[in-house]
Amino acid sequence: MDHRAGYVYIIGKPNVGKSTLMNDLVGERISIITSKAQTTRHRILGIVNGDDFQIVFSDTPGIIKNPAYKMHEIMNQYINVAFIDADLILYVVDITDKKIDEETVERIKKMEVPVFVLLNKIDLSNQEDVEKAVAFWHEALPSATVFPISAMHHANVQYVFESIVEKLPVCPPYFPKDELTDRSMRFFVTEIIREKILLNYQQEIPYSVEVVVDAYEESAKLINIKATIFASRESQKAILIGKGGTAIKKVGIQSRADIEEFTGKKIFLDLRVKVDKDWRDNEEELKHFGYEA
Repeated sequence: MDHRAGYVYIIGKPNVGKSTLMNDLVGERISIITSKAQTTRHRILGIVNGDDFQIVFSDTPGIIKNPAYKMHEIMNQYINVAFIDADLILYVVDITDKKIDEETVERIKKMEVPVFVLLNKIDLSNQEDVEKAVAFWHEALPSATVFPISAMHHANVQYVFESIVEKLPVCPPYFPKDELTDRSMRFFVTEIIREKILLNYQQEIPYSVEVVVDAYEESAKLINIKATIFASRESQKAILIGKGGTAIKKVGIQSRADIEEFTGKKIFLDLRVKVDKDWRDNEEELKHFGYEA
């Protein structure tokens, strides 16, 4: 039997549930899930293997139309590379959203690969509206296959998965068969901590900070982690720490619980906050934080 393998690029506007879908398809929580824009900053690969197939799901930041920092320019480059690599496009749209992203749709039309439009959140809609949305997207992207789904409730997701496998090109696997992702455990620790910052702080704070794991020491039952949260200004550092350290303590407690669930081990987490001004425009600092052009 021929082996199939390919890159599947998952794209969509913020709040459409693409990270939820990514995690559902991969079977692990490897993408941050929040309702805020620019949640994903890196290109994250999730690898699913079968006896005769390998799917490499690709999640990237959303397109930033007016980049304000060097970081944004690099994030946009991740998108360009993902389009080049793609053997299949999963375009996730919120079935309750009536606005079309014309720039993305036009770019998808130029792709010479299969396209699946996934109408997510059908649990928040009704049969009549679903049928109208299917007809609308058949007209907007005539060459695409349209699937009504609910990533949150796993509705129709397995059928999408099986359809993806059928469309993969005949190809040997790109990665070893036991790999889940191209990212290290340190990376996922930083993503979990950053997710808690996104959930617990408002306005500019979540977008002005970056997280670095300084030490990761693993034994049979315990993982000892030291991590630093870098803020852009002293005022942000004060907000991150909170009165008497209460805010950063809350982030630490929430992060530790999720890291323990992710690793299956007891976690000791030491969180610190430092200031690194203008890190979003400093190429050397961006490389230190894992942003590679």
